[in-house]
Amino acid sequence: MPSRNATGSRASGSRAAPGSRRAPAARSTRGTRASREASAATPDPNLEPEIPQEKEVAPYTPLQKTIASIFYQAQKTTAGHRKLVVNLRGVFDQCIQGTGSIGSTIGCKGREGEKQFTRDFVKLMNRIVVVKKSEVVGDRCLRLADLFVKNLVESGGKKKDKAKAKDNDGDIAMEDEEEEEEFVETSATRVVLRILNHLMQFLSARERTVRYRTSQFMALLLSNSLPTFPFDYCAISTTIFQQLRITLTQRLQDKEAIVRVQAAIGLVRLMEMGVCAASDAEESDDGESKSQEGISGILIEAMQNDPSADVRRTILYNLSPTSANLPYLLERSRDVDAPTRRAVFTRLLPTLGDFRFLSINMREKLLRWGLHDRDESVRQAAKKMFSYRWVDDAGGDLLEVLERLDIGHEPLEGGVMSLAMQGFWENRKDVLQDLKFDNPFWENLTLEGAFLARSFNDYCRTAPQQEIKGVEIDECMPEVTRLAFYLAKYINRLVIATDLPDAEPDQDQEFIVLQLLHIALTMDYGDEIGRRRMFALFRESLGVVELNEPVTKLIVEGLKKLTTSEGDFSMLMLEVIAEVHDTIAEDEDEGDGEDSFHSAQSGPVEEDLEDTITVRSKTRPASGGQPNPKKQKLDNNKGRRKEEEEEEEESDPDMEPVDSNEEEKKALRELQVNLKCLHIAQFMLENISAGLKSNSHVVSLLNGLIVPAVRSHEVPIREAGMRCLGLSCLIDRGLAESNMNLFGHCFAKGHEALQIEALHIISDILHVHGASLFASEHCSLEQRQVYRLLAKATKMGEDESEEVQATAVEVICKLMLAQVIQDEELLKVLVTAYFDPATVGNHTLRQILSYFLPVFCHSSPANALMMANIAVDEFHRLYSLRLSLGGEDQEMVSATVIAAHLLDWTDPRKTVSPRVGGKLSEKVIDATPHAIIARDALEKICVSSTTKEERKLLANSIVAKCYIPKEAGKVLLTEIYDTVTQAIETKVMTAGEASGRNVLAKVEVSVGKLLSQIQEEEGGDATMVRGEEETGGEEDEEEEEEGDATIVPETKEAGEEEEAEVDQGEESERTPAVTEDEEED
Repeated sequence: MPSRNATGSRASGSRAAPGSRRAPAARSTRGTRASREASAATPDPNLEPEIPQEKEVAPYTPLQKTIASIFYQAQKTTAGHRKLVVNLRGVFDQCIQGTGSIGSTIGCKGREGEKQFTRDFVKLMNRIVVVKKSEVVGDRCLRLADLFVKNLVESGGKKKDKAKAKDNDGDIAMEDEEEEEEFVETSATRVVLRILNHLMQFLSARERTVRYRTSQFMALLLSNSLPTFPFDYCAISTTIFQQLRITLTQRLQDKEAIVRVQAAIGLVRLMEMGVCAASDAEESDDGESKSQEGISGILIEAMQNDPSADVRRTILYNLSPTSANLPYLLERSRDVDAPTRRAVFTRLLPTLGDFRFLSINMREKLLRWGLHDRDESVRQAAKKMFSYRWVDDAGGDLLEVLERLDIGHEPLEGGVMSLAMQGFWENRKDVLQDLKFDNPFWENLTLEGAFLARSFNDYCRTAPQQEIKGVEIDECMPEVTRLAFYLAKYINRLVIATDLPDAEPDQDQEFIVLQLLHIALTMDYGDEIGRRRMFALFRESLGVVELNEPVTKLIVEGLKKLTTSEGDFSMLMLEVIAEVHDTIAEDEDEGDGEDSFHSAQSGPVEEDLEDTITVRSKTRPASGGQPNPKKQKLDNNKGRRKEEEEEEEESDPDMEPVDSNEEEKKALRELQVNLKCLHIAQFMLENISAGLKSNSHVVSLLNGLIVPAVRSHEVPIREAGMRCLGLSCLIDRGLAESNMNLFGHCFAKGHEALQIEALHIISDILHVHGASLFASEHCSLEQRQVYRLLAKATKMGEDESEEVQATAVEVICKLMLAQVIQDEELLKVLVTAYFDPATVGNHTLRQILSYFLPVFCHSSPANALMMANIAVDEFHRLYSLRLSLGGEDQEMVSATVIAAHLLDWTDPRKTVSPRVGGKLSEKVIDATPHAIIARDALEKICVSSTTKEERKLLANSIVAKCYIPKEAGKVLLTEIYDTVTQAIETKVMTAGEASGRNVLAKVEVSVGKLLSQIQEEEGGDATMVRGEEETGGEEDEEEEEEGDATIVPETKEAGEEEEAEVDQGEESERTPAVTEDEEED
């Protein structure tokens, strides 16, 4: 506050006149040279009353008073700043001319008057830069100074324009244009450079307030006043701006975020002015990435790595997007700060203009990142960007927007474009009510049109009625009969496209068929004629071998909806499977003279499509419509293949290439048909829930198709058969009991894909039927064998597949979260895998465990207790693993980080409590986990084989940070007190372990107080517990306690090499005692 400080300084000088000894020291704080000399002098006491103190500090000059009064008025409000700037400019002109009420008092003019004004002006600026950030008067004064500098710069430019406008001759005008590049220095430009040069030194001040105010003023100048300033008109100007760039670059590494924010703004403005344009051009020639020496590279690095979200967001707001830095700017949509992510959609993308300038890959990434964001505001911003800005850029044509995206690879469920269209229908009710689909639209469907119709249908059928007022979905969509006609038309086109020789799957036609099938699944089949037409279409389409899995799956779901019961549905599926399987024999019976499906077409396909909705294929229905026994068919086919092989061996050698090609085609055809049958069986089993006893058709399916497929030597057939067998086990417990051993064998002896499939099947069976499955006499696979199998899968070597390892970890995590299995040994395996450096490259495994471990422990007190029982043993194992690595180049976190994770997972204050009145209770349910860890750690400290470094870590990283409340229970607290007392008395901590000894002493005191409080609550002597611990009992009892404290941990440590059952038995015997005592307390 310049005027206040100025007034206060003068007042203090007048108050110091009576002759106080402290007057010189008080004036020294003002920073003037005269006051420092006065404070350093030692005045004579006899002459002290006669010292003329007023003469040491000269009074304010009229110029200083005028500038101070202008700044004083600027502190009140910003409304009159323009008038104050005009007044300040008038004072400046008077100083240069040496006239007027102010200029005549300074005694000089011209350059000297200019220097005198600048000197007094920067003195007032010195007082502004010390004003704290919370004071608004500092911001107002800096704005006034910025407006004044802007006035100086603009006035210099106006004089230059007037000089150019004197001559109107063409030749002279061309000379003027050439002279325009040569800037004429004026008094205004010199004042600007002097102000910059003076304040630049404060950017490196020790006080953060000074650095902040100075960087703030520099950012204001570069943003408002100096964008058009010719910084390179002379060597001095260039040097000042280059030095400003270097200083602001250094401030970008300042420890204060508020300083870094202002420095980033200043650097962006310097780059826009072209201060480093030459260096940036050199960097762009060297390579695509910017060098860190240039401003652009420095700003991009700060935007990526600065810990402050304000700094990253400021750079995002101010950095102008270019082809070089645009990927880095759009990358902020994955920032950890939600407002920064939202700013990409609300601030950055609108400045880019038309979204079509972005690549298709970048458009999809933005939509995926925005629509899948965890913050609701970011998701809404992404939806509005798509619903309004992108659609408006395309002139309101929604189909064109969809054409600019890769719709063809959109997944069936949960795709990015599905979420985008859902947000579009939610925000654009005007389009929703006006949208109509006429017959030409359905007859000439494109990818975008089919997807648009499907998303519109899904939203209107699932949205609340009040959100779709005025929209009649049944009127917008075709009736069932007409939809069946359109669906048959596009299925025929898809079959024709796939039936051509050497033809690849037509993805466009397949996508259109999938969208129409989605629409058909949501239709109302109250119309019996339409239902029969659609049923006939689905029934015939399902037998087409050329249709792939997604289409087959939707057709099976449609048939399930149209049938009346599971029995009818199962019987229908068996009939279709039999017809599809008969195509193998039909292909062999058909000769070359028999026309194929494609050669039978004699005319345009469209003409025939107008008359029928029958799907064209090479399959023909079996006579009678009844399925033949499949096992007999498979045997007959095997016999035919053996006879054909024998005939081929006896045939002419010249015909071998032709025969081998035909045989290869037949084998591929047979493989395709068998896979089609298994896919139909799989989708059938996914849509039924009745067991084998109530649905005999499933038994026929198992005996005729699934069991032979599992025994097949063809890898795809065996995998599909395993999947179908697993689904059958989910609907029948007896079948699951008898086949668990088979799935375990497949994992132990199978290849990678079969191992993954077996793990998923075992997980699903245990989820559905529970761990009680192993208690059955029909289940030959024991529970312990499954646990060992899963533990083995997580410990696979480097040559094994990371995907199998990650799948095994995922299966264990799911089963433990569902409390299907509860085994401490498996939990140890997971903790070891999480910290093991061998799993650093398996990101899937690490991500699964990073979610599972805290959720598992915090979701239940029993889970936290299980983790507490193994925490110290796991810490010792991981610590030993870290020591065994030695100098190997493997990444592993420190022991301190491991201990912090273990304590965080077992913190009883973070465990979720049951709901009380609809709200989560904040009461700690079980306070024993940290107490158990502290007890085990203290026992480990007392073991003589424990190294000095490990004892230090156990004491400082575990025991010192355990939460041990009174609710842990008297028995457990007594064990902790006995153990810590034993450790102190035996002096396990040496003289060089002062921190560890302090930890033990603190634990002894705190636990002793808790025991005293418990004793008081029980009505006994408050000092009894501590007295007994200090005096002890008989010598024999003390020796026994000492023996327990030293021998038991050694046995426990040695037990790590034994079987897991021993450790589990010891820990289970210890934990229930604590729980019972706690409940009694």
